[in-house]
Amino acid sequence: MISLGARAAAGRRRRAGRRASRPIEVQFRTIVSPHQLNSKWGRRVYWAVLVAVVVTFTLAFVFPLYWMVTGAMKSGEEIAQMPPTLFPADPSLDAFGEAWDLFDIGTLLKNTLFYALGGWLFSMAVDVAAAYALSKLRPVFGNVVLGAMLATLMIPPMVILIPLYVTIVDLNLLNNPWGLWFPAAANGFNIFLLKRFFDSIPRELIEAAQIDGAGPLRVLWSVVLPVSRPILGVVSIFTIVTAFKDFVLPLLVMTDSDRMTISVGLSQTAGAVTQNQIMAGLVITGIPMIIVFFVFQRHIMAGLTAGSIKG
Repeated sequence: MISLGARAAAGRRRRAGRRASRPIEVQFRTIVSPHQLNSKWGRRVYWAVLVAVVVTFTLAFVFPLYWMVTGAMKSGEEIAQMPPTLFPADPSLDAFGEAWDLFDIGTLLKNTLFYALGGWLFSMAVDVAAAYALSKLRPVFGNVVLGAMLATLMIPPMVILIPLYVTIVDLNLLNNPWGLWFPAAANGFNIFLLKRFFDSIPRELIEAAQIDGAGPLRVLWSVVLPVSRPILGVVSIFTIVTAFKDFVLPLLVMTDSDRMTISVGLSQTAGAVTQNQIMAGLVITGIPMIIVFFVFQRHIMAGLTAGSIKG
């Protein structure tokens, strides 16, 4: 005779087997369910919305560049007429040569490149050292220091512009490259990016180098920097692009015409030339940064996501 306990156990096993054999019902909490999306009209609506969004955002970003390039190919009368024309009636490249001579773009580009390289060197030295100290050396009150640096990102740049300018004047750095290099040396956003990447470097690599007798500087130079090329490339690009597009501080610091940056030099001469020449000058000055982006776009994407996932 089978006991009541054995029967109950057998019944529980049968019920568990039936529950296990049932298909798992997956509930989707989305606006459009997968069933609706896989239908004939669902696919059509999905692709129509996707194409519309992609085309809209592409036009929003690309159209200003298109308008700038086509404006440089128009004559002065055509670019000023109303309503404006979408395509040049008689395309011409003469404005590019005229803009190069009128704006002295060669000198402006040389000045800007010099300031950008100097700012990049100081930025790499200060930001890398700060991020390495906060990530691997773990100083006392390191989290407080990091929080204070990140808090500065919430302050509008115009708020600190006057104190920064007064400091530059007091240090007698007007018309001096150091007046642009010192403010670019420390950047809270770059330090945060570098620290996040340094945090993802396995601790075992650091400990192995320390066992071999490497000090903090040797660990930074021989271990941390070689594996941090993606994020170093991203920070370098950000620093150089900022130097090229910065306007207000170079306008205040570099007042001599032979020391101006490209953005300041174009604005100072814009009132004495035609609009198509202005457009041509803007196109020429934008070419270097566009080339940099297309050459290094893979490194930019890789560096932005590097260090976000551990393991």
